Formats: sequence, C-alpha cells, structure tokens
Amino acid sequence: MPHIWGVRTTWRTVGDGEFFCPGCGGGRSYLRRIGRHRFALLGIPLLPRGTAETVVECAACRTCFRTDVLGHPTTTRFSAMLRDAVHTVALAVLAVLAVLAAGNEGIDGSGTALTIELHEVLDPLAPHLAPAGSEDIRLQGARIALADGPYTPSEHQTLAAVGRALLLRHEDTERLLAIAARTPS
Repeated sequence: MPHIWGVRTTWRTVGDGEFFCPGCGGGRSYLRRIGRHRFALLGIPLLPRGTAETVVECAACRTCFRTDVLGHPTTTRFSAMLRDAVHTVALAVLAVLAVLAAGNEGIDGSGTALTIELHEVLDPLAPHLAPAGSEDIRLQGARIALADGPYTPSEHQTLAAVGRALLLRHEDTERLLAIAARTPS
C-alpha cells in the first residue's frame, strides 16, 4: 500500500562544474543542488517543512556529497599543481646556484622573493599531497643542489623553505637532506 502522507525533498540545481568525485575516483561533472523539505500528501509535495543541506551530485555516479568536496582539486588540476611545484623547486635551487656561480655569497636580497614564490606554488598543493609525495619533491630539489657538491648555506636555506612550504617538520627536512647527501648520484 503506498504512503498516504510523509515528507519529500524537492531539489533545484543552482550550479555546475567539475570536481574530484570520491565515489568514482576521478574528475567528473557535478550539479550543485539545494533542497526543500515539503509535507507530501499522496506523493504530491504541498507544504514547506524547511531546507535541506546543499549538496554536490556527481553527474556520473549520482552520489551526493557535502559541498566541502569541492575543495579537492580535480585530477587534471592536481597534475598541473604538481608539475608547477616540481618546476618551481627546481628553478629555486638553480637560481641559488646561478647566484653563487656569479660570485655572490648568498641570496639575501632575492631570498624573500624566492620564499614567497615557493609558498605561492606549494601552499595550495601541500594539503593534498601524501607524505611520500612531499618528501619526493624535496628530495628532487636536494639532488639538484648536490649536483655541484655539498650544500651551500644558501642552498640549505632554500631547501628549508621548500620543506616549510610543503608542511614538513624541520626534523624531517634535515633527515631528507642528509639522506640525499649520502645517496650517490
């Protein structure tokens, strides 16, 4: 026997876009939907009974998620962020090497700009990286710095800034630098 009365939620789409769907495990299209609970009689929604939480519905699997899922980058965006991070770290270490090769002792004047640039690129990525990913980016920078011999104070300072931007503890940064220095190229 069908339900004669109850509460039914009606949904309205208020936006769309692309997101990383935790259900599907990839970049998908979504619909942002708001709902209203309504008292229903014979399946027909009649009287308003309040609002439902805004949800994000995956267009592929139709699973609904809280809107905080939109804070995670899509697979394509994550790949671009990772590429930019690796390039920025490599360029930061190479910039220090170029300054040293030009006969300057360190990066005093450009160090602040370099640190700001590292944070601009690495800060949005860091919360989405697994610890091994953060360490790998750091180790790549360390290997570049070691290409011309032991770390200089400026290279060490730059690599420490990379570690901070990647949310690594100081002890972990020092451990990674030591590992890279002991590993033959």
